[in-house]
Amino acid sequence: MRTSSSLSRDLPVLLVAVVWGSSFLAVQRVAEPETVVAMLVLRFGLVLPVLGLFAWRSLRRLRRAEWLGGAGLGLVLGAIFLLETFGAVHTSATNAGLIISLTIVFTPLAESALTRTRLPRSFLAAAGLAVVGIALLTGDGGLRAPAPGDLLVLGAAVVRTVNVLATARTRSIRGADTLALTWVQLASATVVFAVVAPFVGPLPWTVAASYGPVQWGWLLHLALLCTLFAFFVQMWAVRTTSPSRVSLLLGTEPLWAAVFGITLAGNRLGPLALLGGALVLIATEWGRRTAAAPGREAMTAERESVPV
Repeated sequence: MRTSSSLSRDLPVLLVAVVWGSSFLAVQRVAEPETVVAMLVLRFGLVLPVLGLFAWRSLRRLRRAEWLGGAGLGLVLGAIFLLETFGAVHTSATNAGLIISLTIVFTPLAESALTRTRLPRSFLAAAGLAVVGIALLTGDGGLRAPAPGDLLVLGAAVVRTVNVLATARTRSIRGADTLALTWVQLASATVVFAVVAPFVGPLPWTVAASYGPVQWGWLLHLALLCTLFAFFVQMWAVRTTSPSRVSLLLGTEPLWAAVFGITLAGNRLGPLALLGGALVLIATEWGRRTAAAPGREAMTAERESVPV
């Protein structure tokens, strides 16, 4: 009976990791380099009204400082989406999913630098292993420089780390309702996308009109599953099970990205690139398990942040 109960709690969280792993492939199916910003407007234009229905009462109780703090964090969140989405259309779904997982290594390193706390040697070894893995993966086992998309996704991982630390240290939002704060952040990012979109490509409604049933299916997948479903499952999970258990299950995201990239997108990796991908997976999990206490707190915050 206990096993059945545990499975019922773990399965939805594992499904979140699966849909997040599929998000890189979904982005490649609905966006071209010139339509990335318009697609982001459409994606979050679908999310905000639904999320707003659930967050309405909490939004009315937010103080001015909380609105401003959430809006500021929304600008950082917007940068993450831009870097990650532009990166995803310029590299493989497999590479994108594996590189973005380096946030789990970057966050404790940054937290350690800010708090002047020494990390265990085993964590530093894991970080070094991750660097080796990325070098093999992005060079496809050779000595080639990383592709532009790889560098953009790497930048997204760095900005994700900034977002985690900023969220943990922004005093104005402490105690604010999570649901309302998420809506403010997404709304802030969406406003920026909407303002920028006319200057960098076709208008969002032009892109929407060009989509066929398949593209709309992928867009709804991004909006409803990769964002709404993922967010609500996280909120439920951290209240019914331990944050470390949630983090462990969500940590399988890069594995699913590789599965979708290889099986559906036809990504082909050479032996050394496969080794590099495996090293990234091993290093991120090793680093997650061996980080010092401040790093664990930051990683928990990262896993409870807005799903990308």
